[in-house]
Amino acid sequence: MHCSSPESLLRALFDRAVEVADPMAVLRAELPDKPAGRVVIVGAGKASARMAEAVERNWGPCEGLVITRYGYARPCDGIEIVEAAHPVPDEAGLVATARMLALLEDLGPGDLVLALISGGASALLVQPAGEITLAEKQAVNAALLASGAPIGKMNIVRKHLSRVKGGQLAAAAHPARMLALMISDVPGDDPAFIGSGPTVGDASTPDEVREIIDRWKVEVPQSVHDVLAAPTGVIPPGDTRLSRVENRVVAAPSLSLAAAREMAEAEGCEVVALGDAVEGEARDVAQKHAEAALAVRSQRPVLLLSGGELTVTRRGSGIGGPNAEYALALAIALDGAPNIHALACDTDGVDGAAEVAGAMIGPETLRLAAEAGVDPVAALSGNDAHTFFEAVSGQVVTGPTLTNVNDFRAILVLPQA
Repeated sequence: MHCSSPESLLRALFDRAVEVADPMAVLRAELPDKPAGRVVIVGAGKASARMAEAVERNWGPCEGLVITRYGYARPCDGIEIVEAAHPVPDEAGLVATARMLALLEDLGPGDLVLALISGGASALLVQPAGEITLAEKQAVNAALLASGAPIGKMNIVRKHLSRVKGGQLAAAAHPARMLALMISDVPGDDPAFIGSGPTVGDASTPDEVREIIDRWKVEVPQSVHDVLAAPTGVIPPGDTRLSRVENRVVAAPSLSLAAAREMAEAEGCEVVALGDAVEGEARDVAQKHAEAALAVRSQRPVLLLSGGELTVTRRGSGIGGPNAEYALALAIALDGAPNIHALACDTDGVDGAAEVAGAMIGPETLRLAAEAGVDPVAALSGNDAHTFFEAVSGQVVTGPTLTNVNDFRAILVLPQA
């Protein structure tokens, strides 16, 4: 390996995965020439402000409004950037979403709406359906995040409790033409699930929402039951209001993993792909990946690479996120194996709700924990992985990356002497 250490290689691979998903790089090839008529830019997500910046870099100042996470704003000359809360929505997102919908009123067939959608839009686009209040929407969102439900199931619920998701943003722009450029943070890269599909029709039903709520034991107020008692505003596929919409994924986890793979192979590693759309409980996936790493027998370094979106079922009151919990469970399962190092980070720089991308582990992780007086098993039981890795100096902190192609996990198995 040319990198000076296993840790530097793992971090370089993660940085490369983030780099190739930078909207400033990927949007250039996807933007058509700016049309002559009225053009309105709307968008939401953790990458949306950077996407808006890239649009103006190519088109010049534009009319529009984009909502991003606090701390993720970028300088734009014409497009207004509004910061709001993620992963639990707030009043700023509510007010900005209403203004966005108003911006789409009275557009004609000769106008173009460019929608910039990335992960995080589910929380940042806030316009509750029926009589659901913002406080109730916040409580439901928090309960979903703690339930352990897969992201696809969460997004089905979010669509039916919203006036903007599930194709409703696109319907509001009709009869204007809409081009939606998306950065995927969902397993499988289905546009219907990126940001809860505000520009994509959806065939799910209120009955499916009730089944999800029951299965994952999500507590909801009466106002939610009232909304689900009748057809919701979700736009079905094939609706004429979606006939002039084009949805295009411009960056995805698979592309970032491919770039990391190319770099690892150039460093002399054999790369084993564990999948770019891995889902499941973080600690369970970590156990399987630990078994795979311990079974490796090779005369050269082997990198086990995976992406996707893992979940955490809240059992304790600690501070954690899916990537940190995966890394902690992996360290416990590896039990100080002398030749294995790993990194698990979210490409948006935020793991769970913490301003930490994720964590890195190595043969010394459990020893450092013992010296620091922290119990890894207790930390895992209490969903307190971020606190654990802070104590052992294992946190990976990037700050806002301005993109979001979901989890990046790499396990490096070095040849044993």
